Amino acid sequence: MYKLFKKTTTVAISFFFSLTSIAQSSIKDSVTKIDVYAGIEFSMPKVKETSFPNYEVDITQFGAIGDGVYKNTAAFAKAIAAVTQHGGGKVKIPQGIWLSGPITLKSNVNIHLEQGAILLFSRDFSDYPLQKGNFEGAETYRCVSPINANGATNIAITGNGIVDGNGDAWRPVKKMKMTDTQWSELVKSGGVLSRDGKMWFPTAGALKGHENGAKIDFSNNNDELQSIKDYLRPVMVSLVNCKQVLLDGPTFQNSPAWNIHPLLSEDIIVRNLTIKNPWYSQNGDGLDIESCKNVLVYNTSFDVGDDAICIKSGKDKEGRARNIPTENVIVKNNIVYHAHGGFVVGSEMSGGVKNVHVSNCSFIGTDTGLRFKSNRGRGGVVENIYISNIKMTNIPTEAIRFNLFYGGNAPDFEAIKNGESSTSTDQITYSVTEETPSFRNIFMNIITVSGAKKAAFFMGLPEMNLKNIQLKNTTIHAENGIEIIDSQGLQFSNVSVVTPSKTALTIYNSSNLKFESYLIDEKKQAQIQVLGVKSKNIQFSKKDLTSFQTAIITGNDVNKKEITLK
Repeated sequence: MYKLFKKTTTVAISFFFSLTSIAQSSIKDSVTKIDVYAGIEFSMPKVKETSFPNYEVDITQFGAIGDGVYKNTAAFAKAIAAVTQHGGGKVKIPQGIWLSGPITLKSNVNIHLEQGAILLFSRDFSDYPLQKGNFEGAETYRCVSPINANGATNIAITGNGIVDGNGDAWRPVKKMKMTDTQWSELVKSGGVLSRDGKMWFPTAGALKGHENGAKIDFSNNNDELQSIKDYLRPVMVSLVNCKQVLLDGPTFQNSPAWNIHPLLSEDIIVRNLTIKNPWYSQNGDGLDIESCKNVLVYNTSFDVGDDAICIKSGKDKEGRARNIPTENVIVKNNIVYHAHGGFVVGSEMSGGVKNVHVSNCSFIGTDTGLRFKSNRGRGGVVENIYISNIKMTNIPTEAIRFNLFYGGNAPDFEAIKNGESSTSTDQITYSVTEETPSFRNIFMNIITVSGAKKAAFFMGLPEMNLKNIQLKNTTIHAENGIEIIDSQGLQFSNVSVVTPSKTALTIYNSSNLKFESYLIDEKKQAQIQVLGVKSKNIQFSKKDLTSFQTAIITGNDVNKKEITLK
């Protein structure tokens, strides 16, 4: 009964998305063509584009049936093989609902989904054997991805159809993310609950993996690993060691884990896509670009359950040993609706990230807008990131967030601001090693935010401060102001923070900061708070502070001579 209910629900949802695909297509077609290389701040080669022979097959030629019931795995494999044997070309998917198991892309093949085509992946877990792969920056066994390629060159997925990963067959769901009615219906459909009743799992194997994952050896495909196979959800589109990749036009939705994951690949173009996951989807990222080189992402919309556009390069020791950064990335003209972060770097960035341009993007209701995250143990350097012309609205946390204690024991900053002292607020400085992450040379210009919980949060490590971050020509309306912790060389120029909060700016243990034309709501006598014995060489414009009658409040351990007005 559970499988029948879920299958019927998925098909109904797929029909709904097919009805909306015409509208989505017209929006994509109306997007003005842009020069994606215009205004780039660093030197990078033009991305090598795909090119295919003028040869085409239709999957129906190989026995495919588009009724949403017949499994077409073999038909897809035969169609791809036929095109490959011919030297390359297009595999056409016509209108219909085409159920399939995993599809492996081969070099010189373009999978083309015509208007009204729905590629719906099977809910049968036996279709997805375990194989050695990579997830969240580390080598591990995972179920094979619905769409996968390894070592392929000149590949594409194009058209105006829909790729649906049937992710609800795989994903756990937290009770807190659903209404009572939704939760009740989900529980009635089958599956199992965690011991505390706060999480639903589609199978007992998935629950077992959640409860015992830390005790299981993921490096060997043994009986124990097979017993939790359902827990090892695949990313929907896995492209590993590939060159010249084009994703242009389709909707990618409802993935088991991450939606699209290029890894160790180069010359990638992602454009004109709609990338969707339910907002409650665990690990429901949109696009994760990991250890890739020469990438374009533009004219694409995201509405997902985790981070939307995410830059990664491996995790901890494995990522440092790989030592392949993500570099030369251009992100332009994208819209992000629900997501944990609109544009994100980390937290798996151990191989480094450099030369990234982000511009003309809108974030509407994302939990955070611009999100940078890492922690001790990662290592790696993130540098030369250029962000401009970003519009944000309805951001429930920080519009801009840097957190180098992600997943770690961050200082209790609220206690610090209130002058409290305890072991939870004391900062411990570790030795700088290869495990110490570094974020530096990050430039943000023309950021407009109309509604956020907090304007911005910058937190480095005591032993490795955030360095040389610039924020210019920016206006932020937020409930709370800006907080700066363990940072060096930050520069703010022509920045306006409009907040009802009494404290518009808080600085803690940070140095060499410069604020010029830093404007605070003139209707309030807002305060600037400077705390921490390491706070030094902090410069404000006298004109700015005099104009707005702003008071600078310092902690008892701050040398007031370190704060200057010029």
